[in-house]
Amino acid sequence: MGYGQEDWSGKPVIAILNTWSDINPCHAHFKHRVEDIKRGVFQAGGFPIELPALSLSENFVKPSTMLYRNMLAMEVEELLRSHPVDGAVLMGGCDKTTPGLLMGAISMDLPAIYVPAGPMLSGNLRGEVLGSGADTWKYWDKRRAGEIDQKEWQAVEAGIARSYGHCMTMGTASTMTATTEALGLSLPGASSIPAPDSNHIRMSAASGRRIVEMVNEDLKPSDVLSRASFENAIKVAMAVGCSTNAIIHLIAEGRRAGFDISLTDFEAASHVPVLANIRPSGDKYLMQDFFYAGGLPALMMRMKVHLDLTAKSVTGGTIGNDISGAEVWNDDVIRPLDNPVYAKGALAVLTGNLAPDGCVIKPSACAEKFLKHRGPALVFDSYAQMKAEIDDPDLEVTENTVLIMRGAGPVGGPGMPEWGMLPIPQKLLKAGVRDMIRISDARMSGTSYGACILHVAPEAFLGGPLALVRTGDMIDIDVEHRSINMDVSEDELADRKAAWVQPEAKFERGYGWMFARHITQANDGCDFDYLETGFGAPSPEPEIL
Repeated sequence: MGYGQEDWSGKPVIAILNTWSDINPCHAHFKHRVEDIKRGVFQAGGFPIELPALSLSENFVKPSTMLYRNMLAMEVEELLRSHPVDGAVLMGGCDKTTPGLLMGAISMDLPAIYVPAGPMLSGNLRGEVLGSGADTWKYWDKRRAGEIDQKEWQAVEAGIARSYGHCMTMGTASTMTATTEALGLSLPGASSIPAPDSNHIRMSAASGRRIVEMVNEDLKPSDVLSRASFENAIKVAMAVGCSTNAIIHLIAEGRRAGFDISLTDFEAASHVPVLANIRPSGDKYLMQDFFYAGGLPALMMRMKVHLDLTAKSVTGGTIGNDISGAEVWNDDVIRPLDNPVYAKGALAVLTGNLAPDGCVIKPSACAEKFLKHRGPALVFDSYAQMKAEIDDPDLEVTENTVLIMRGAGPVGGPGMPEWGMLPIPQKLLKAGVRDMIRISDARMSGTSYGACILHVAPEAFLGGPLALVRTGDMIDIDVEHRSINMDVSEDELADRKAAWVQPEAKFERGYGWMFARHITQANDGCDFDYLETGFGAPSPEPEIL
């Protein structure tokens, strides 16, 4: 390789885990950013080694990147264990890369710092600002309703993604990079910088310098993270109007760190109001505007009464020190506590005889009239069935119907795909309907909106109550009282359970076979049971030959 001893001898060796690929637009700039990180490592007296890692492009990986989040986590842990490195820079941003990288690094517990990809520039179509995901769904409904033609749809496609970087709405990508900063695992302000902004280059180099200092200080994730760190991250998630996927990922990250993070923690934080006026919870702005308004440090400063400011960060100081002096430059983008976007919390956890282990709804992004609802179920046993029937003009459905799709959970999906934002039936779209209650054991994109109830646990594939619902059953939802029930007697449910037949396994070999046997349910973070911290003693370091 041409290295001389003067290149590396006596210097901290820094692994740069780069999730770049030719088919991941969120990380298209990582070929250049890795050089910026290396420059920072060299400046601080370290020796950088770039190691490629699984890219997990949300746009293209099928059936879902969620199927492979844990594979990335395993790869990260083993890359850091098997190579002769002292610390790591984690390069991610596209939805599942952030939790995958963090889960592996937390388990390995070498000094590590996270470099977020950053959001893309705001979209634009003839002067109209477009937001990724949220406007995709809006215009796709218009296309299905016959309101726009193929040419107009392609114009939307051309205008909605104008640069590299991840989704610029408050989807899963921006949610997870924000919560990572709130955890203290990236430099202050890093998550808000747009990917093409020159500040992003400087942040990358600064992260390279800082990881060398962290190695010298022996500052590891276990030294940074505490239960308070995760409680802060959950509260920040609520304040930014987070993706529902934050629940699954933060539970998994927290348990890797040895803390019993659960749905209860999200419910406890549901009093924190939404302050970031960013789509889809907000009605106007995108991440570029959020950055100009002061970014995450400014939002955290504004909500500091809800945070534990003594929690630590990779800076070596506290979160309180990191955000000190941050200012808000636009009160409409980052709202004050007395004028929130939504006062009741971005997420709500519901339980009942339909979801005994819980499910989740994002009330900040759905029509208020559906927060208390009773209606008859229309059940689809698979995504394929739903897709084949949803546009049937003779489908027996009204706006009050409760659409239910099952068989899309962690095992049933497989991998719990983002199918939970079920399309509105075409006959209702043409009548002007744009929202209705939809229930599934799937997830949905963080850029989505609507009265979608997700992550129903236990999932239908394993015989959870969702598997027992029949078309015509009355479903009751009450978000204020956190309840979700089907109006079916216990005796009838017992009879249905006795007649239920376990579906056929989807994999008979390989990674999918292993996945199905060891994946936990959504309320437990969808981690592999054997990777959670309490499963066994830490893996030994490789012997030095």
